[in-house]
Amino acid sequence: MSSDFNARLLTCRRGPNSVSSFLFAKLLPHVAVAFKLLPSVIVLLSHLASTNSLASLTLPTDLLFMEFTRFFCYASIILSISAYLFPVMVNSVGINYGQIANNLPSPEDVVPLVKSIGATKVKLYDADPRVLSAFANTDVEFIVGLGNEYLDKMQDPSKAQAWVKQNVQAHLPATKITCIFVGNEVLTFNDTSLSDNLLPAMQSVHTALVNLGLDKQVTVTTAHSLAILETSFPPSAGAFRQDLVDCLSETLSFHQKTGSPFLINAYPYFAYKGSPKQVSLDFVLFQPNQGVIDPVTNLHYDNMLYAQIDAVYSALASLGYKKLLVHISETGWPSKGDEDEAGATPDNAKKYNGNLIKLMSKKTGTPMRPNSDLNIYVFALFNENMKPGPTSERNYGLFKPDGTPAYPLGISTTNAVGSNTTTGGSIGNAVPTPSFPTSSSTGYLSISSATGVRFAD
Repeated sequence: MSSDFNARLLTCRRGPNSVSSFLFAKLLPHVAVAFKLLPSVIVLLSHLASTNSLASLTLPTDLLFMEFTRFFCYASIILSISAYLFPVMVNSVGINYGQIANNLPSPEDVVPLVKSIGATKVKLYDADPRVLSAFANTDVEFIVGLGNEYLDKMQDPSKAQAWVKQNVQAHLPATKITCIFVGNEVLTFNDTSLSDNLLPAMQSVHTALVNLGLDKQVTVTTAHSLAILETSFPPSAGAFRQDLVDCLSETLSFHQKTGSPFLINAYPYFAYKGSPKQVSLDFVLFQPNQGVIDPVTNLHYDNMLYAQIDAVYSALASLGYKKLLVHISETGWPSKGDEDEAGATPDNAKKYNGNLIKLMSKKTGTPMRPNSDLNIYVFALFNENMKPGPTSERNYGLFKPDGTPAYPLGISTTNAVGSNTTTGGSIGNAVPTPSFPTSSSTGYLSISSATGVRFAD
């Protein structure tokens, strides 16, 4: 590639469309030449395959070899340019789009940012019509939210139907709204005025969708904190809190009947923050590490998030719901924190989110569910300057409000996530690995995101 090409590429303005247009213009002539040379290459290869000799060729051998060389030269140029033009795109990446800030870009300017990280799914904490309109005809799927303050009101069928008409039906089909989550981490607030209203509100919203003929394309769910688990390690022993089992069982029955996913917010960051001397940083950041083995299933885990997800699967199975879909509705890592917030650095945030997105691109599941799709929504799109709580709460974003990256994710590459890691775990113990602790008071898996509290958007 010429130095002129490299110079022009480096000085090209940062917008993805301008870079792509420039590279595409460079790519087309080489494609045309390669196709012109292709017949000669086919003649040469076919002859070699059938006779293993060049003796009977009617065309000059030196000419054919020159054409053959030119073809592979242009093919290599095409591949080089394509590496820039078509970086590895990840599969089904979701992103949380919170807006507790007074300095965020317009929704129209957010569309290219979402696409730049390969995100195909967005989760809102409301049903902001500006956002839903901006993403019309983009093929990005949306989960929209009904906040906890709406639970009581949504029990009224007429109010639920009015809300669905105004906030969902009005944007279909141009904007792909596929799910409504009703309430966020309701059960761990220990507030009966909220928890008692959760399922009736979900049922009322679902009924509204049925009445409007939308229930086949839009599901209804709610998002839970991992703190609903009483036991999270080893993953095979995952179990829900006893005081929540009755309430959860009714909600799980609703999920099963309507085909909606079970949403869980999982933050390995809280495990490290709570006990940085006990928790392996590499284990929570998807970095190369020995990992741990579940002594019951003999499954190997090389990262905490997958262990947490499988603990949820086990908890669901213990109540008879083995086939429910589990989506991780929130997970992320802050790039900045207070003095007592261990690990909240740009480098750790880059490793956590970058490695997670790379793992998702491999289209593998967890050790317990290797063939199940991972539906994960990274938290969050932006740093939100008006969020309450510790400094970390305002620094979970992949982007700053001006649209520049909070740190480089490094996801447009084919590099694996560490040469010694596995994408989901394996059965057996080919290499010595530490086992799970037997006591819930010791060991780095004993601390999960159940010990941390995030301030909801």
